[in-house]
Amino acid sequence: MRLKLTLAYDGAAFRGWQSQTGGGAVQDVLQETLTRLAGGHKVHVHGSGRTDAGVHALGQVAHADVPDQRPEPAFWQRALNATLAPSIRVMSCTRAKDDFHARYSATGKIYDYLLWTGPVLPPHWAARAWHVVPPAGPAALRRAAKILAGRHDFRGFAANRGTPVKDARRHLRRISVSGRGPVIRLRFEGDGFLYRMVRMLAAAMVRVAQGKATEADLRARLAGRETDLPRIVAPSDGLYLVRVAYARAGAQSG
Repeated sequence: MRLKLTLAYDGAAFRGWQSQTGGGAVQDVLQETLTRLAGGHKVHVHGSGRTDAGVHALGQVAHADVPDQRPEPAFWQRALNATLAPSIRVMSCTRAKDDFHARYSATGKIYDYLLWTGPVLPPHWAARAWHVVPPAGPAALRRAAKILAGRHDFRGFAANRGTPVKDARRHLRRISVSGRGPVIRLRFEGDGFLYRMVRMLAAAMVRVAQGKATEADLRARLAGRETDLPRIVAPSDGLYLVRVAYARAGAQSG
């Protein structure tokens, strides 16, 4: 039986999503827990994509194949949440079709990046948002977002993972900027994202809003031209994987 799991986790508690030597990643914890619940039957977990250490998730999606003789999905959700540490929760668990794949069936993702623009970062916001000093205003952030949204080659806003990207074109359907008090939320909705792309876009937007770079720098970087805009990666603390989108047909069997 193939399970589709929607997960939320506090990234500060883990070494990222991807399995690590010595454990400590979300994937490691889930596989170990599911294997125990399956009576020792080795269970492999496949995620929709990697999140780095410190990155949070509200709607990460994974799939796993469990023995058919075990109970229905509701059992697995209850059992997992009763066994896992409070820093990770299975928000939903459904039975998926055999051809469903958490990564390859995905059609898009939504990420949020949170900025704290007040003069002092409260302790309960530590590891939850990027403390931006001097502050970046929403109006300037929206102007930067308008430049970056759309279909572009984003290789200038991606970190090197060691293997060159064959096709760096991605479609950012929407970048929205909203705020309440000192918190500003940058929301990125797209069909796919390159390695550390959201964090580099967030950092570039902030620099423009702070007056440390120009809107022309953003356009030049998108066009593949040299620019004084540094390749800064925003801290992992402020990044949240909000949702993974799938085509309705074939995603799950109910």
